[in-house]
This record gives sequence, C-alpha cells and structure tokens, in this order.
Amino acid sequence: MAIIGVLLAGCGVYDGSEIHEAVLTLLALDRAGAEIQCLAPDMPQREVVNHLTGEAAAETRNVLVESARIARGNIKDIREVSAADLDGLIMPGGFGAAKNLSDFALQGAAATVHPEVKRLLRDLVAAGKPVGAICIAPATLTKALADMHPEVTIGADLATASVIEAMGGRHRVCTVDMIHVDEKLRLVTTPAYMLGPGIKEVAVGIDKLVAEVVRLAGS
Repeated sequence: MAIIGVLLAGCGVYDGSEIHEAVLTLLALDRAGAEIQCLAPDMPQREVVNHLTGEAAAETRNVLVESARIARGNIKDIREVSAADLDGLIMPGGFGAAKNLSDFALQGAAATVHPEVKRLLRDLVAAGKPVGAICIAPATLTKALADMHPEVTIGADLATASVIEAMGGRHRVCTVDMIHVDEKLRLVTTPAYMLGPGIKEVAVGIDKLVAEVVRLAGS
C-alpha cells in the first residue's frame, strides 16, 4: 500500500487549503487504497480572511492547527516527516499554498518557499518519488524546484503562467479535466479551481492526478 502525503496549508480557500480540493484528494486517495499522511507546517498563517465577507480579519491562526480541521486531527508537523516516510505527496491548492507554503501570492517570481516545504519537495524528487500539485500549488512547487525547470500546469492563466516561467518552470496549458505529467521529475499537476467552474469539474482532474501519483508511487 502506497503512503501518500497530503500537504495542507490551513483551512479555507482565501487563507489556507482549498477545502473542496483537499477533500476530493483525500477521497480519491482512500478509494485508490492508499495510506494517507496529512502534514502541514507549524507556523502562523500569513493572514486570516473572513470567508463570509472576503475581508482580512484582525486575528492570528496557526497553519498546522487549522489544517487539522480538514485532517480530522490526524496530521503531523512537516518537520517530523522525511521523504523516506512517504511514497509520494500531493499539495492541494487554495491561497494558503501561495501564502503559507510560500509567499508566491505576495512576491511573485521573487517568492521564497517555506524551508521545510522546500526540503521535503526536493528530497522527494531526488528520491524519484512523485509529487502532485493542484490549482495554484504548482507555483510553489516550481519555485522549490526552479533549478530543475519543472513542467507544470495551472490551466490557462497567462499572467500566472508567465511568472512560473520567469521562476524557471515550463508551463503547459491544460483544461480543468486534464493533468500534465513531467515524466523526468515525476510531477503531476492539474488546474482545478484555477479554471473551475464547479466541484464536479474540478473532481475530474483531481481524480486523474491522484490515480497517476499512486501509479507512479508503485512503479
């Protein structure tokens, strides 16, 4: 049974992990018979957003604590997880993937990746283990692997695609029901809510991504 990590970034599309994408990933992994290990960095969120109004909230929250809501408490601090513990990893999207796992949402091509996130991603790729990234998460993945020139998709957003290429990545246009596989680095990406329009459309690409990550983990 493959052990697949799910790297979360909080709870909620505007300041954490996109909940639909995270839950669809967990569901597809469970249906595929994989063992799931959720993980997240133990750090303050870069910001907290009121998801009813879309406005910033004057409070602080912890990424690991908020991610535990999605994981139903079964989650580890990323510092406790090494590439040897996993057969593969998937990063759901949501602004937390570009605010907490990195600061791509704020810094663009000059972004930096959380050091523990960068460590784990690079160690997994060095070990030949597959990494999946959903929605905006491929931007953080690209920055972490910039010197390797990863091939990824975030859909068809030309502005974001141009920033990915400025960071050293190679962007490939895809529709919401498609995945792109970087065969050399064993990376799998899909646009999800970068394109939408709804949960049923997003689910198609995520199901394909999970199936490919699980296949690669077993090969």
